[in-house]
Amino acid sequence: MSRVIRPRSFGGPEVLEVVDVDTPEPGPGDVVVRVRAAGVNPLDWKLYGGAFHDVDDDEKEEAGLSDELPALGMDAAGTIVSIGPDVEGVAVGDDVIVYPAHAAYADHVVAPVASLIPKPAALSWEEAGSLMIAGLTAAHTLEATGLRAGQSVLVHGGAGGVGLMVVQLATNLGARVIATAAPRNHALLRELGATPVAYGPGLADRVREVAPDGIDAAIDTVGTDEALDVSLTLVADPTRIASITGSDRRFGTGIRLLGYGPGQDAGTAYRLSFRERLAELAAGGEVRVVIAETFALADAAAAHRFGQAGSGTGKIVLVP
Repeated sequence: MSRVIRPRSFGGPEVLEVVDVDTPEPGPGDVVVRVRAAGVNPLDWKLYGGAFHDVDDDEKEEAGLSDELPALGMDAAGTIVSIGPDVEGVAVGDDVIVYPAHAAYADHVVAPVASLIPKPAALSWEEAGSLMIAGLTAAHTLEATGLRAGQSVLVHGGAGGVGLMVVQLATNLGARVIATAAPRNHALLRELGATPVAYGPGLADRVREVAPDGIDAAIDTVGTDEALDVSLTLVADPTRIASITGSDRRFGTGIRLLGYGPGQDAGTAYRLSFRERLAELAAGGEVRVVIAETFALADAAAAHRFGQAGSGTGKIVLVP
């Protein structure tokens, strides 16, 4: 037997329940992975909470919307326990990262072999299982804005799961990073190479003080009106602003909208192409996976409440 977390209806974290199912069997081209850690992402509670935006038909599976009630968990790490027909290049016992995953909030997940990359031994299960969505989203924002060494970038929400990855990847590029965050997270951002500034009234002036030569690009990971307005005020070229969330006010501004909805760029091919490089960066210590909290699989509802409250800094991880 195996356990899986499923929403019994649309709603809040209280609709999540543990369901016992038969241990899955792999089909042609698939493997079954014993999950050791699964990342928790805001997308997960948006899927069953009814707050998720419209999704282009050809992106529904990638966005986790292939079921009427969504399966949860799109990135994970674990060990291959069985292999289906027509699978080459992997073996039972291999430790792997699974992305994109489908229904990874579980003891076992079925995945096509194309979704697997080797798990670096230097990464813990928690780091490997929560690396991909945040890290690949961050990499996509940098690619979308064309950020280069020597340029300045403003990162809204620099202490969030995606924001922390943006900060580190941009710093690795040789860019100058200014990141908004609550004061309690400023020391961490300085440690990661960014110049922190507090969000709130007067943000544009505070950014100008620390970046008197101007801002070349901006990345919005929080979706607030403040982030949108300040970005448009400080960045001369709106195509060098990337947003992964926010209101419909973003449409028509000329900024890059990244996601699965109409008029947005999912960046699927780019994200898949960057998986192994991201794992290498994390394994080599050039990118740090900050873990806010780990929860047992059966406590998925508590993990979502923790995430929705914004109580932690970094990634939330489920451990079966």
